[in-house]
Amino acid sequence: MRLAECVSRMSEEDIGGDTELSDSPTLPLNSILAGNCIEILKTLPDNSVDLIFADPPYNLQLSGELFRPEGSRVDAVNNAWDKFDTFAAYDHFTRLWLKEAHRVLKEDGTIWVIGSYHNIFRVGTALQDQGFWILNDIIWRKSNPMPNFKGRRFTNAHETLIWASKSDKSRYVFNYASLKTFNDDLQMRSDWLLPICSGNERLKGENGQKIHPTQKPEALLYRIILASSRPDDVILDPFFGTGTTGVIARHLRRHWIGIEQDPTYIKAAQARIDKAEVFDEALMGQASNKRKQPRVTFGCLMENGFIRPGHILYDSRRRFKAVVNVDGALQSADGRSGSIHKLGAQLQQAVSCNGWIFWHFEENNILLPLDILRQRYLAENP
Repeated sequence: MRLAECVSRMSEEDIGGDTELSDSPTLPLNSILAGNCIEILKTLPDNSVDLIFADPPYNLQLSGELFRPEGSRVDAVNNAWDKFDTFAAYDHFTRLWLKEAHRVLKEDGTIWVIGSYHNIFRVGTALQDQGFWILNDIIWRKSNPMPNFKGRRFTNAHETLIWASKSDKSRYVFNYASLKTFNDDLQMRSDWLLPICSGNERLKGENGQKIHPTQKPEALLYRIILASSRPDDVILDPFFGTGTTGVIARHLRRHWIGIEQDPTYIKAAQARIDKAEVFDEALMGQASNKRKQPRVTFGCLMENGFIRPGHILYDSRRRFKAVVNVDGALQSADGRSGSIHKLGAQLQQAVSCNGWIFWHFEENNILLPLDILRQRYLAENP
């Protein structure tokens, strides 16, 4: 099958911008490519995509049907695309698609692969054998997992994601500051509590049955794409299904490429993506990583005249005050002295203190935090 015959393109107006922002003018951006994922991957250029999210077959090895205690049948995954004759056959398939994924990924790109205990350990070995460098394994802990009806095992309440760079030399994207802001100013951990796809988000056919048995929740892809890509990056999903990756990529103004062989899934995915909102470009500014900003010390502010010896500093409620010495130390009325951080901690009888937000200076009868002066310095000295 020629590439042109299996590309379903969205218009530039549909995606809210130019469809050809990648390094390669032949890359089929914002398109669902219909066909076998390995064969389609072979048609894509080397080093052409920034991020891959892969939700491959899990090879669940189900034997027979599964029933609930009251006798109703569980709508489990029994599709042909999830069935492999042997572990060797599954491993061969995995190595083939990972080989092509490694080739098309940019040198500084990363890949996410999701799986269950049935397959993720085999996939992890294949990833490392192919040359990928594992960065994290993420546990998606499901807040509403399916019960274990037979009562012979623990309830399977999580899936595992492996996040890997193309090599150990990759300068990969990780939006640490954005993830920390997203998580109420706490470092994002490697265990994510998220519900499975349900309710209005779950796509269903005219018969009321779910269209895809393993549709992933949008919340999961939102976190992945926010964490490891930038606006206008190209995101590839070689097992596109009903298009969750495309929906979130469209929301966040990333380009996407999906590969899918099932016509029913393709139709549902395209309709879903066509209706997805493109968030305003002005909303794409991500939280800055302060570690990348030039370091501004209190002494630097003194050297540049933003604060001078003899200035009086206060806490926000004027409980404490201190005078600035010529060496940058603060001295309180009771004779204690130290840096803005050390003296602040001593006065509060605390283990530590962020002096930039604890100490304030007076300007036009208003107390402003010292950090304002640091920002003014950075604005004048970019």
